[in-house]
Amino acid sequence: MAQRYGGKYSPDGDRSSSASATGPARPRSRARVSPVGARSNILFIPAIVLIATTFWDGANSLAIGLLGAGVWTIAAWLTREGLKAEDAYHARKVAKRPAIPRKIFGAGLVGVGTFLAASAHDVSLSAAALYGIITTALHITAFGLDPLRDKGAEGVDQFQQDRVAKVVDEAEAYLREMADAVRRAQDRQVEARVERFAGSVREMLRTVEEDPRDLTAARRYLGVYLMGARDASVKFADIFARSGDAKARSDYMMLLTDMEENYIAKTAKLLSDSNADLAIEIDVLRDRLSREGVRLD
Repeated sequence: MAQRYGGKYSPDGDRSSSASATGPARPRSRARVSPVGARSNILFIPAIVLIATTFWDGANSLAIGLLGAGVWTIAAWLTREGLKAEDAYHARKVAKRPAIPRKIFGAGLVGVGTFLAASAHDVSLSAAALYGIITTALHITAFGLDPLRDKGAEGVDQFQQDRVAKVVDEAEAYLREMADAVRRAQDRQVEARVERFAGSVREMLRTVEEDPRDLTAARRYLGVYLMGARDASVKFADIFARSGDAKARSDYMMLLTDMEENYIAKTAKLLSDSNADLAIEIDVLRDRLSREGVRLD
């Protein structure tokens, strides 16, 4: 059976021998495949080919080719961003639909770019328009449409869903800023430690999304504390990138460990409170049924 390589000098360190030093044990987060793959990256290639094939065909063809290449490049970028937004939408329990349907706009611009590319090669307008329609349909078939409706927990009012979505967005922004900051330190073990801490925070985010009533209890953890962690990450990256201070690195790792312990404990408390609330509701329901003459074995 294949095994993951690791050891004292691996990026993740030797967790088997130093679990207590690096923080509490927690389930490993499930790996997620990046939504941006070769099929979206390949959309940038036709723009280069179009410029190359119209460069020597005269000023008019070159101008139309450059315009078509620009439209194709914008379409490829919109498609990439649309895939990222869709992935974030599906990863969350409560989410708003993307404000801009990037994949739909990308499909439309692919069709426009194809029309311009065909026109640059002296194709008739009707044929160029047909090519544009076909490529638009192929783009939608390959990448699909953007999410077109909000997603929320059933039985929760819209106001609560909006509050949760806003807090989750802010927390995710802080986590991204933390990850961006520690990359400047160029220390793979620190990057892996921040990613693990982010996993603990996201466990709390998923818990709050499952039951928005937990938002009040968790709001400080998902706002003020994460803002402080972001600021500490920026300061650590500045110091470590400049001087390689081992003490600053050690203090930062200890901070992450302490914070992760608090987040794991708070998430467990939220879950236990939810179970207690469910038990109370069941008991109340049993009492009501009993008064109505219904007995449950």
